[in-house]
Amino acid sequence: MEVTTRFAPSPTGYLHLGHAYSAWAAWSRARENGGRFRLRLEDIDGERCKAAFASAILEDLQWLGLDWDGEIRVQSLHMADYRKSLQALDAQGLLYPCFCSRSEITRALSAPHNLERVYPGTCRGLSAAKRAARMAEGKNFAWRLDSGRALQEVSDFGFYEEDIGWIDGDLVGLGDVVLARRDLPASYHLCVVHDDALQNVSHVARGRDLFEATHIHVLLQRLLSLPSPIYAHHSLLTDSDGRRLSKRDHAASLRGLRQAGVSATEVLARLREIRLRQETA
Repeated sequence: MEVTTRFAPSPTGYLHLGHAYSAWAAWSRARENGGRFRLRLEDIDGERCKAAFASAILEDLQWLGLDWDGEIRVQSLHMADYRKSLQALDAQGLLYPCFCSRSEITRALSAPHNLERVYPGTCRGLSAAKRAARMAEGKNFAWRLDSGRALQEVSDFGFYEEDIGWIDGDLVGLGDVVLARRDLPASYHLCVVHDDALQNVSHVARGRDLFEATHIHVLLQRLLSLPSPIYAHHSLLTDSDGRRLSKRDHAASLRGLRQAGVSATEVLARLREIRLRQETA
């Protein structure tokens, strides 16, 4: 099997050291095994994603010397592909429209009886007539995966995690995830599953914060008859105060480090040190 990895950032800000580690880990795996390294821009959020950040991502990767193979997959250019995947799930009877507003969902989640703190399926039991009537009224809605029905279609599912082994799929704490809504025709979950298969990704290296989402991803892969990659979820990088690096908290960007005189060689050396620490932890 040819090793194919990928780096799939969202252009919502400048890359920081945590992004660089994920990209370098994936790139290194591909290059050390004579494989391919794919680049994907997950820009489906039209409000937050900016062309300037997309350009900056390419500049930062080129500065680090992380070259990629083939064309860059830009998700916003392929919404029709994701709609086909959504339609395939709908044809299996695995989707339902959810008309709940964010405030209604928040109130439902705060109710004493909702111990799992996941969407309680308020709209799951609506009759076909009520669903049609609300759609005819122009009510805003999102398409949710009926996880109960999905689990009936799949006898067992799970994924292979490097350094751990096989992990059984478990949707506890995840519930009926949103796969599309009016302002976002396809969710991250649906797009990433489609594109990993399209780009023949065999190994996924990404942050530990996406470990739980992997359970949804491998379930969708089974439902859509798509292959499952091997996964490796690395620990998240933190700042001096122990907080995870994030764009929201304005973590030092690669661009900022470059402007401060830090060389790409120094950054790569730090990434190798991080990997060594994680391997020996």
